[in-house]
Amino acid sequence: MKLGIAITIIIVAAVLFAIIGFIAGAAYRKKTAEAKIGSAKEEATRIINQAMTTAEQKKKEAILEAKDEIHKQRSETEKDLRERRAEVQRQEHRLIQKEENIDKKTDALEKKEEILAEKISVAENKIAEVETMKKSQLEMLEKISGYSKEQAKATLLSQLEETLEHEKAVRVLDYKERLKDEADNIAREYITTAIQRCAADHAAEATVSVVALPNDEMKGRIIGREGRNIRAIEQITGVDLIIDDTPEAITVSCFDPVRREIARMTLERLISDGRIHPARIEETVEKCKREVEATIKQTGERAVVDAGVGNIHPELVKLLGRLRYRTSYGQNVLNHSLEVSYISGLLAEELGADVKLAKRAGLLHDIGKSIDHEYEGTHVQLGVEFAKKYKENDNILHAIQAHHGDVEPKTVVAYIVQAADAISAARPGARRENIENYIKRLEKLEEIATSFDGVDTSFAIQAGREVRILVKPEQVSDDKMVLLAHDIAAKIESELEYPGQIKVNVVRESRATDYAK
Repeated sequence: MKLGIAITIIIVAAVLFAIIGFIAGAAYRKKTAEAKIGSAKEEATRIINQAMTTAEQKKKEAILEAKDEIHKQRSETEKDLRERRAEVQRQEHRLIQKEENIDKKTDALEKKEEILAEKISVAENKIAEVETMKKSQLEMLEKISGYSKEQAKATLLSQLEETLEHEKAVRVLDYKERLKDEADNIAREYITTAIQRCAADHAAEATVSVVALPNDEMKGRIIGREGRNIRAIEQITGVDLIIDDTPEAITVSCFDPVRREIARMTLERLISDGRIHPARIEETVEKCKREVEATIKQTGERAVVDAGVGNIHPELVKLLGRLRYRTSYGQNVLNHSLEVSYISGLLAEELGADVKLAKRAGLLHDIGKSIDHEYEGTHVQLGVEFAKKYKENDNILHAIQAHHGDVEPKTVVAYIVQAADAISAARPGARRENIENYIKRLEKLEEIATSFDGVDTSFAIQAGREVRILVKPEQVSDDKMVLLAHDIAAKIESELEYPGQIKVNVVRESRATDYAK
């Protein structure tokens, strides 16, 4: 019991001590805080006083600096104003001097104008005197020379024209020779390369076919009773059968090679079969026609493959195949077209042009020759018409149209095809013509040459490869000879068709004859 009371007393005492300690600590802390606050107020007062003192000093320094800057700016401004006034005064002085100079120049110009007006008046008087003297001198010259003014002018112009004609002829000849040499060298190189790379054999074809017979008895069987068999063959095939004294042979004559081929095949089949009568003839002709049509198609397809062009309309392919049975001056037109295609491709390759386009144009350039006579127009016109019908492009159409010079070539391909066509036709042995056409061509050549004024006579020589023209020396001068040769060559090109080229050689000879007695 006593122990509990003692503990309680101890606890109460401890609590009292704790409370007293807390109160004492709080009082100490309050006193310490108040001391610190008082020190802080004093420090703040001191800082504020010091800041105010510093601000006053800064203010005074700023005012002094501002006054110095204002004084400096005022000095600079006054200096600038003084300089500008001086510059304005100098400019005013210069302007016054310029005005004075202009006034002086104006006075001088007025004086010069007066002097010039006087000189012009004097000059006009002198010109009038000169015109009068010139007129009198011209009248005197006309009396002395016997020429009027117009006659003298005409004489001078005539002399000038002769001089210019001489210079023109010399320059034309010079330029022509120079261009010809340059063009010949380049063309010779290209053409030689193309021809070397395209070697081809040529065999001239005729307009007749010969069918061999096993014996002379077969001739009678082909003729038939009262000639009925031969009449049937000629009527159905449209050819002429020539049965002459040639042993064991019959000649089939026709200008249409397709008909001639059908007739030849028909005769060979009939001779092989032995049964020869009108019905059998008609049946055999129909079979041969179908076979020839099939051959034409195959030939056209093979030509397209050989030329390497492709994508040609089937109808054009058939027309190409028909060229196998066409000839020009004895040259097979299909072989010629293939050769032109090859050469065109080689030339295009040398010149950097479109090779495929050139080969295609070369292959189709003579396609119009396969068209039968029931269509009107030249082979060039027909070729353009059918090529256009089957959707060939404009470059191909132009090349076909220009390959014989019907129109002026405008594309590289057209020039290439024209050149390749001439190369193929001019190969030795490539073409031949019958004697009648040959004589007509020579006559036409001489007729063209003699149609020009001043030509005395002309001679076609070298198998029509050259025409030699003799001119009247009193009408054609040496200078005019050059122009005359050029004009004759141009007319030959426009009016005459011929393979290769023709040399125009103009000859002028002057002779003076006298006798010593």
